[in-house]
Amino acid sequence: MSHRARLALALALTAAPGAALAQTPEPAVGVRASAELGFLFVADHFVRFGVDGSRIDYRRDGAQDNLYPFGRLSAELDVRRRHHVTLLYQPLEIVTRETLTRDLRIDGVTFPNGTPVQFRYGFPFFRAGWHYDVLAAPDRELSFGLALQLRNATIDFESLDGRLFRGRSDVGVVPLLRARGRFPLGSSGAFFAFEVDGFYAPISVLNGSDNEVTGAILDASLRVGWRVRPHVDLFVNLRYLGGGATGQGDPTPTSDGSQSNWLNFVSITGGATIDSRP
Repeated sequence: MSHRARLALALALTAAPGAALAQTPEPAVGVRASAELGFLFVADHFVRFGVDGSRIDYRRDGAQDNLYPFGRLSAELDVRRRHHVTLLYQPLEIVTRETLTRDLRIDGVTFPNGTPVQFRYGFPFFRAGWHYDVLAAPDRELSFGLALQLRNATIDFESLDGRLFRGRSDVGVVPLLRARGRFPLGSSGAFFAFEVDGFYAPISVLNGSDNEVTGAILDASLRVGWRVRPHVDLFVNLRYLGGGATGQGDPTPTSDGSQSNWLNFVSITGGATIDSRP
């Protein structure tokens, strides 16, 4: 074999592994998991239970004027970076105690002025969603889609001596529209992202009941983060969570079904994402 032939063979052998690596296609499916933890602030929060019920201000009447722990867990699967399926769990429960400074009428029961009361507001939910990325570039995203949210609400009022109690609980499915985006900030690995899930509708239209209840939800966030390692993001997140329902629900032995529940919460969290894609 001539010197030139040996040199050509050596170059081919050394170049082949790199060429094969460069041509290796990206996996069709990507998986990621995120966790965030921080605090929640109650901007305002009002409820009324019963036709003759008091309009309860949770900040004034129920001492919801502190910061409360807040966190989220989510998992996601994407197909060729375009179709995304997401799962989310958000625990949310605020328990406070306050001595009443006025009478409160709740589902036919009067809690007198001066009564020490425990207020429990639990609204954890699960959410499954799908969205489609309209941008082909792998380093940015603009997606639109749908989601279903399963709420598991528990709202209790109990005097500390145990003599007075009223509570409501409810499990229901809420459809949502969703949008999400992510865009690089320079070439340092930093990024800006947003996410919005929301809906507003007469609930009777959605579930086919005769009850005239109107509900709404808006879950919107802004995020700044950094790709600190090939498969790891760190981020800071600002979120608004608001909505509620008002109208006539089903009567029960302790309630005429009339209700109104509206809230505006703000959270600030820090978190991390582990991503199978680099």
